[in-house]
Amino acid sequence: MAALVRLSSVCRRGVKPLFYQSTLLARPLAVPHKYQEQPQLLTARIHSSQALYAGADSKAASLHWTAERVLSILLLAMGPVAYFSPGPVIDYSLAAALTLHGHWGIGQVLTDYVHGDAKIKLANAGLFLLSTVTFAGLCYFNYNDVGICKAVALLWSK
Repeated sequence: MAALVRLSSVCRRGVKPLFYQSTLLARPLAVPHKYQEQPQLLTARIHSSQALYAGADSKAASLHWTAERVLSILLLAMGPVAYFSPGPVIDYSLAAALTLHGHWGIGQVLTDYVHGDAKIKLANAGLFLLSTVTFAGLCYFNYNDVGICKAVALLWSK
């Protein structure tokens, strides 16, 4: 007998679907047990993390999403600029943009996979420490060495 598996039967944490408001994802799945006449109902819902921003009337989440996209586009534009005209301004801009891009990206991973108040606080503290050390290290490299642009050019030249 073939088994029918849906997304809602695989996820075991109980929160309503975020993007799909259809009841199709949250309906119970009837699974007959070998030694039972009555089918056993299994229900599961998709787990989604809570928003860390202000209330529903706030535009903070929308502005953050827009800022992430703008930063990604700026990083795409900084690549050719850094190649054709390397300099301290581009080096420090890359240091700031790469650090912020990494901070936001790892922050989203932590939001999705870290649960529990103490764990969230510890993970966020570690993230801020990592981001601070990353930015300080890149700035130190830019000031005391050849800079990010010339370092990448040197890697490509060999």
